[in-house]
Amino acid sequence: MSHTRPWKRLGATVGVLALGFTLAACGSDSDSDSDGGKPTGIFADAPVADEADIPEGSIMAEIKERGELVVAAALDAPLLSQQDPTNPDKVEGFDITLAKLLATYIIGEPEVKIVPPASETREALLQNGTVDVVFNTYTITEERAEQINFAGPYFLSGLAVATKTGSDIEGIDDLAGKKVIAGANTPAVEAVPELVPDAELITFGTDPQAIAALLQGRGDAYVQDYLLLATQAASNPDLEVAGDPFTEEPYGIGLPPKDQQFKDFVNDWLLKIQEGGQWAQAFEDSIGEAVGGEAPNPPEIGSVPGS
Repeated sequence: MSHTRPWKRLGATVGVLALGFTLAACGSDSDSDSDGGKPTGIFADAPVADEADIPEGSIMAEIKERGELVVAAALDAPLLSQQDPTNPDKVEGFDITLAKLLATYIIGEPEVKIVPPASETREALLQNGTVDVVFNTYTITEERAEQINFAGPYFLSGLAVATKTGSDIEGIDDLAGKKVIAGANTPAVEAVPELVPDAELITFGTDPQAIAALLQGRGDAYVQDYLLLATQAASNPDLEVAGDPFTEEPYGIGLPPKDQQFKDFVNDWLLKIQEGGQWAQAFEDSIGEAVGGEAPNPPEIGSVPGS
C-alpha cells in the first residue's frame, strides 16, 4: 500500500497523569449522539469483531467483559485528542476517534476510559496493565518495541521546529548554539544532539510545559512532532512552526508487551477501518477540518522497524 506524507499537505495553514473517566462516543456532534444505545455516525457502520476473533482468556475477551477500552490518550492535543473545557465528557480528535472505533470493534459500542499519560509513562502504563492501548502520537522505534508491542503504523508525521512568532529561526539548521526544548522520552531527545551537537537541550515532561517554557523565553525553539506543533500554532498567535519537518515519524498504537495475539487482532482491525473508510472519515472530521482536502493514504501496516 502506498502512502503520502500528511505533513506535506499541512503547510502553514495550521501554522499530568490524571484519573481516567468514561466517555461517550466522540468526533463530530453527529458522531457522538446515540439512538437507544446504538452507535451512530462514524460508529454506526464500523466493523465489529466476530465472536471467533475474541477467544476466551484473551485481552480482547477481558475488554469486552469489562465493557470499556482503557486508553492512554491526551486531553490537550487539538485535532487529535482534545477535551472540551465546557463539557469534560466530550473529547474530540483523530486519535480518540480511532480509539473509539477499536472499542466498537471489540465491544460493539464506542466506550472508552481515558488515562492521560506523560511521554515517559506510556511504556509503564502498558507494562503494568493500567491501560489496554496507547493512542498518543506514539512514534514507533525499535528501542520502544523492545519494551512494548506496536500495531500500525497508522499515521506519519515528523519532527519540526517551533519558535515564538517573529523569530529569525527558520528550521533545524538554525539551532546551532541555541537553547532547544524537547519533550522527555520523545525522538527529539536523540535527533537534536545528532543533528545539532552544540545546541543546549532542555527537556520537559509534557507538551503544555514545553510550549509554556518556549513562550516564556526559557528556550529559543521547541522540537516536537510537526502535527502537534502545527495544531498548537493554529490556536496560539505567539507560536509558529519554522520550516518543514526534518524527519519522518510513524505513529503506532501502543500495546502490552509479549501479546502477539492482541497485536495481530489490532492490526486486522486497523486494516478493516482503512478499507471500510472509517480511518479516512476520522481524519477528515478532525485534522482534515484544519488542513482541508481529502485524507492521505494511510501508511502500510508493519512497514517500519518495530512495527
